[in-house]
Amino acid sequence: MDNPFLQTEESIVRMLKTVYDPEIPINVYDLGMIYKIEVTEGGDVFLEMTLTAPNCPAADFIMEDVRMKVESVEGIKNVTINLVFDPAWDKDMMTEEAKLELGFL
Repeated sequence: MDNPFLQTEESIVRMLKTVYDPEIPINVYDLGMIYKIEVTEGGDVFLEMTLTAPNCPAADFIMEDVRMKVESVEGIKNVTINLVFDPAWDKDMMTEEAKLELGFL
């Protein structure tokens, strides 16, 4: 039997992979900037994410893009984003594909 929460989380991840840091040609999910995704039965989503740098000039743009894209997922009613800097982002958090794309492998 299909798990609706798993399907919703997969849809959220697909949408997160369409959000890019304007200074890096890799999406926020593959960059490892998304630390946690929680979905409630009522359609609320709680995301914990970071930025590649605390003083990122595109922070507001990136967070609003994340919010809008996740809210577009069917069944999602509300998105809360908690921006954290602990643990600090590090290039080791990137997926293998992202590291390859940026020449870290």
